Amino acid sequence: MNDQPILVLITAPSQEVARQIAAALLEQKLAACVNVLPGVRSYYTWKDAPQEDKEVLLLVKTRAALFEGGLIPAVKAAHPYELPEIIALPIQMGLAGYLKWINEETGGQ
Repeated sequence: MNDQPILVLITAPSQEVARQIAAALLEQKLAACVNVLPGVRSYYTWKDAPQEDKEVLLLVKTRAALFEGGLIPAVKAAHPYELPEIIALPIQMGLAGYLKWINEETGGQ
């Protein structure tokens, strides 16, 4: 099992959607902690048209082993976007006790 801690970034269209995603991830033990940052302004191109949206950003602390088979399906089930942003970054270093807590909260060894 891959106990590598990761930070997952997910954008959502509203605080309510973000709350639903966070609750689902925590309930299913797919995340140890989810921070929701309001006030994100996103600029991107979608279907050949420039877009500008107000969004919220979720910062999810979890393990790499849960990303593909658990976290992604759970987010997609609760997310209204056709193609939600779900990207993961490895956590290279951190307070040992905090990293251990992430592992324990998500069912790791």
